[in-house]
Amino acid sequence: MKRTLILGLGLLATALLPAVAQTPATVGKIHGTVTNPTGQPQTSGTISLSTDGGATLKFTFQITPAGDYSGEAAPGTYMVVYRAADTPAGKMVDSIRGVKIVADQDTVQDVDMSRAEYIKSLTAEQQKQLEDLKKANAEAMNANKVINALNADLRVVSQDIKDAEGARASAVQELGAGATRDAIEAKANEIRTAKFTEVLTLMTKDTQAKPDEPILFSHLGRANLGLKNYADAETAYKKALDLEAAAKKPNGEVIGVSNAGLGEVYARQGKVPEANAAFDAAAKADPTKAGFHLRNEAIIFFQEKNGPAQVAAANEAIALDPNQAILYYIKGQGLIQNATLDAKGHIVLPDDCVKAYQQYVKLAPTGPYAPEVKGILAQAGIK
Repeated sequence: MKRTLILGLGLLATALLPAVAQTPATVGKIHGTVTNPTGQPQTSGTISLSTDGGATLKFTFQITPAGDYSGEAAPGTYMVVYRAADTPAGKMVDSIRGVKIVADQDTVQDVDMSRAEYIKSLTAEQQKQLEDLKKANAEAMNANKVINALNADLRVVSQDIKDAEGARASAVQELGAGATRDAIEAKANEIRTAKFTEVLTLMTKDTQAKPDEPILFSHLGRANLGLKNYADAETAYKKALDLEAAAKKPNGEVIGVSNAGLGEVYARQGKVPEANAAFDAAAKADPTKAGFHLRNEAIIFFQEKNGPAQVAAANEAIALDPNQAILYYIKGQGLIQNATLDAKGHIVLPDDCVKAYQQYVKLAPTGPYAPEVKGILAQAGIK
């Protein structure tokens, strides 16, 4: 009996093998995109296929962060069911009936919950919440468009300001080393005017588009300053400072730059006390750039040929950083105005002037002003 049973099982297994091999499994594919009621991709949840109105979910596919889904299923006609991650068992968020899966074919079936049919199925409260959400999303998208446009303009402005500051070098490169000083300066002014005019145009537009952004007004001030529109520059810089003062987290760098801009506006107009106060405020607001701001103050007064002011500014900057050679040259140039002539007609330099010049030569023995300084000291009989 035992032997017959074993033989029978062997024959049965042999008989079934060809039948299994001759019945290949056939499936179809399905894919699509799931859109939420606001019209944006639904980034989570599942799509399932059901043949009994959603009571049983036969095939389930995860929705990707991009809002897509895909998978395989046996041929047939199904209800496509969308469920969110927190949808209770036996419930669904949306469904589409009569979706056919055909063997060896790919069916495209999107689930668009922004369609009118679905929206009408929502309660009045849900519809109101949806409208509020759509409005908020639209405002956010518009705000993002504005921000993107502003950032693009700021990149242009940043480059324009760099180009304006390097205008003289660009003029020399364009005209050649043999060009006269007047020709180089004229070309440099032409470059500066073009660059600052573009900055002025962009920032005028952008401050109107976003009138609560301090950095835009700071750049607007810089453009007007570069074009010597001092009154407009002062107004723009003060607006930037007012906006920063009202901000929850004031930006020290913007405050520093804006105060320094005001300082230059005042210095160019000979308003020394106002300029000093503005540059001191810049150094206080942004300690990491204090040396930079005070150095610029000394340079600006030097450019304006205001000897006493440049000496005072140079001394303040030197106290912060005693290793900047240019500051000693500026100080010396301010003090040389107090030089006198002795009975033989030889120049007599004030002691502080001599010390400043000597320190410049010590720090920059081959600096751009070294030959000039050495010549002045030699005329005064000082080694």
